Amino acid sequence: MGETTPRVGLVGLGGIGKYHADLIGDTDAKLVAGLDSDSSARQRFESEYGAETYTETAPFYDAVDAVIVTTPNAYHEEYAVGALEAGCAVLVEKPLAHTLESAERIAAAAESTDEICMVGFHNRFDPRSEALAAYRDDGFFGEITHVDATYVRRRGIPGQGTWFTDAEVAGGGAMIDIGVHVLDLVLWLLGFPPVAEVSGVTRSTFGSREEYVDVRGWGGGDGTVSVEDSVTAQLRTAGDATVSLDVAWASNRTDEKAVRIRGTDGGARLDLDGELTLYESTSRGVDHHRTTTVETPEYDGHAAEQRAFFEAIVDGVPPERNTPEQALTVQRLVESIYRSSADGRAVSPD
Repeated sequence: MGETTPRVGLVGLGGIGKYHADLIGDTDAKLVAGLDSDSSARQRFESEYGAETYTETAPFYDAVDAVIVTTPNAYHEEYAVGALEAGCAVLVEKPLAHTLESAERIAAAAESTDEICMVGFHNRFDPRSEALAAYRDDGFFGEITHVDATYVRRRGIPGQGTWFTDAEVAGGGAMIDIGVHVLDLVLWLLGFPPVAEVSGVTRSTFGSREEYVDVRGWGGGDGTVSVEDSVTAQLRTAGDATVSLDVAWASNRTDEKAVRIRGTDGGARLDLDGELTLYESTSRGVDHHRTTTVETPEYDGHAAEQRAFFEAIVDGVPPERNTPEQALTVQRLVESIYRSSADGRAVSPD
């Protein structure tokens, strides 16, 4: 596209849309438009950001160079594909879609156009993740043999009866909402290897309880919950590296967002709410272990992701990170985890 100052429009003007809108103000891009079916959301957006709002897609796409899609999952395809076909660059929030079939259509649309398309897995842009990836590239770990990935909340269901807990709209629960973050991060760190086998169990333990405790007020609501609130899964790659996933919206344990790497030469623990720690053992001088805490700059992964998106638009060069093809791989594995749980056996993602 080569735009020097991309004109950006947001589809979906709720909480995550507002977050993106605030971040755009710190970039060279210009927020010029918003689209939402909710009139009150449009009024708030116009008042706060001074940007024009729309209810129809055609004039909206005509007004912008780039679109950020932050709608509920079931509507990603409509707006991502529509924007790409209208000649707009697209950043679509994770997950790619609510179903594998829908994700495949978005990926196909992105493949058939020259427009920039990225998927919003912002944890890859976290400074600790960036440092960890650099150590991987330098060979610090040797061969990575196993990764533990955890995204667990003590209590954090986004709200019973909201779209997050509606299987038809979200496509799933904790796994497709927060689990995709750590799954994508692990696959990226491993270089997206072929996965030979997937075994998973989903559980719906807390969401439908009348006495559900919501200490932090994640969203409330008193409607139906038709999705899982926790998942445990195991993945085996074609090269016999293994991945353990522990994901929960609600559980009787402390909150944790972490990835632990075990390699033949070194290891690491990445705490996405804390520090990056490296582990190695050496015989230098005397046999000993060395544990190193890595200090990184502090910046917002969402903001870094946005900058990468806008830079790709200005340069006209598709990014190698957060591609629709990679997001489709994540979606395929999520579907395999759900299928394994339903079938009660390990499955192949192919």
